[in-house]
Amino acid sequence: MRMSRPRSKPRPRSATTTTTRINHALTFLLISNQVLHALTFAPTSSIKLSSPIYSLQLKSNANHDRNRRNHSPLSSLQLTNSDSSTSISNPDDDDNDCYDLIVIGAGPVGVKAAILAATTYLNPPTSTSTSPSTSTKNNRINQSSTSTTTKRVALIDAPLASGALFHESKPNRDLSIGGPTGLFSKALRDSSKRINVESLRGMGLREDSIWNEITGSCVDLATWNSDDAVRQLEYAGVTYMEGLASFVEGGEEEDGSIVNLNVCQTAISGSTTNRTVQAKKVLIATGSKPFRPSSIPFDGYRIFDSDTINQLSYLPSSIAITGSGIIAIEYAKIFRNLGSDVTLIIRDGSPRNALMKIGLDIDISAALVADLVRSGIHIERGAQVASFDIATDNDFRAPMRITLEPAPSCTRRPPTSRTSSHELRCDAYLAAVGRTPNTGNLQLDKVGIDVDEYGGLIVDSDLRTTACGGNVYGAGDVLGRPFLASTGVAQAVAAIQTMYEEYPRPICSSSEDDGVQGTVGPTFDPKSLATNPFAFPTGIWSSPEAAYYGYTKQQAIELGIDAGEGVALYSECLRGLVFNPNGLLKLVHDKGDSGRIIGVHICGDDACELIHYGMELVKARRTVGDVTNELYSAVTYHEMYRIAARAAIDVKGARKRRAAAGTALAARNRAAKKK
Repeated sequence: MRMSRPRSKPRPRSATTTTTRINHALTFLLISNQVLHALTFAPTSSIKLSSPIYSLQLKSNANHDRNRRNHSPLSSLQLTNSDSSTSISNPDDDDNDCYDLIVIGAGPVGVKAAILAATTYLNPPTSTSTSPSTSTKNNRINQSSTSTTTKRVALIDAPLASGALFHESKPNRDLSIGGPTGLFSKALRDSSKRINVESLRGMGLREDSIWNEITGSCVDLATWNSDDAVRQLEYAGVTYMEGLASFVEGGEEEDGSIVNLNVCQTAISGSTTNRTVQAKKVLIATGSKPFRPSSIPFDGYRIFDSDTINQLSYLPSSIAITGSGIIAIEYAKIFRNLGSDVTLIIRDGSPRNALMKIGLDIDISAALVADLVRSGIHIERGAQVASFDIATDNDFRAPMRITLEPAPSCTRRPPTSRTSSHELRCDAYLAAVGRTPNTGNLQLDKVGIDVDEYGGLIVDSDLRTTACGGNVYGAGDVLGRPFLASTGVAQAVAAIQTMYEEYPRPICSSSEDDGVQGTVGPTFDPKSLATNPFAFPTGIWSSPEAAYYGYTKQQAIELGIDAGEGVALYSECLRGLVFNPNGLLKLVHDKGDSGRIIGVHICGDDACELIHYGMELVKARRTVGDVTNELYSAVTYHEMYRIAARAAIDVKGARKRRAAAGTALAARNRAAKKK
């Protein structure tokens, strides 16, 4: 029989105890009301609480944070389109204080460089001794040195001058901070896949409501990305400055060891504020800007470039796009998926040849062009825009007229192309005809920095510019092609390592036989990234996606390699047959080197994800025989790697299997149309 302890009688509460608890509750309510009132009616920097208990807690937390990083936290990002936000987010710093590193540009390259420098090199994590007897002493030493020798990193962002992504629902936020140039197109692509415009129109929604739904989704995606970038910068203790930076000639140090920068902030009222900051080292990561032909009257309302398209305020029922590169293809599919009539204008007589010029395999190019035609995109071959005729009232409901003429550079004109000028009507026009380094406003000549004919920084093998002090570096699009975020980030890491490491670690390493550049140093040439097929994987975020890494068969043959290839259709694997059978995966291999894989090319769903496994196959020098013996999970796209490897070994049998799969797919498509 279980015995239970007798319950003791509850002690009677005294009047003093009850009164004390009531006083504590009233104090808590008073503090809560003050906090809510301060957060609602006062700026973040001006919150003051009268309660001594809460003020002491804030002071304690502030001291702890100051000892940890010796920086004011990046509590908020406010743009200069507000009169009240013309100050730098770290106002406690002395104007004459010198930063250890200033990064100009807040894209993915600049943010990565600032965080890496602040957390890994300038302020590495402190290590403590494993001995309990000395841990307290070491901790005291570390805390003392941290509070006095913390290195400082600043990031300068000019969102109003860089085609940043804004939205009226978040007027004081740079939604593009930490994001790549194509952030808006990626967000718009995701929205076009999730939002069915025809269904919304069938429900009777107005056009402006539909467009608000689309852009609202883009703003959400961009906000999540910017919030994450802000969080990382705040944690790293990076000082955020907002304004247009430019180099200033002269200074206290005649040898150029200290770099002087002017940060100019412009409020929406037109007033400007200038501040001079100094740094021991500077990294230029201002990215690129669209190339704007002088013959095109860009207005940001009807006629756009690949940056100002972010400001599109309506869903065009029809749009014309000039270009045959990655950006043009992406936007063509995006607007077509949103229900717009799309006309793609290319100067080349063959869209396939135009895509091959940017590195795509011949079959991948043909698959992309076939998908464009299949989706209803009209392609004007061998043409260029001659003139624009826009309605004076600037009403997008009245189509503008674009006159097209034969492109003189098109030497092989297809039979379907027009031989005379003709008119095209559309609601909007996008020119996606390339990009150039964004260095025009930096006043580079003040410190002796040379640029090439396109405005790209001229750097040495250590990514160091020609600045007189030898302490200004460059990374990303400011160096020129290939204008990709992935290569820019790799260059940023290399530049930071060069600044602060005696022996930098490799960034993108591979065998020397492939001609792959390793790390910064005597063998590193950032310009070679544009032409080196083994330097990085390339992805095209169209629908379907396309991606490639390594040689095409044609490139390999031109280099004297006895190359072969194996092809797998998406319809040959179960997942592709069920979800999206249109697409292919190709493996290029060296017949004279035991079938070693030297190139991977994909067009279809998840191509930009699948390419990284193919990249590892190439870098690991795997053969088609190795891949045929691999075991892959069922109902995955990775099964196509084994199918393509077998096709490379059994060419005739693979050709028959692809023909049978293609016939079955065609019959399936015909049956679907009859329903």
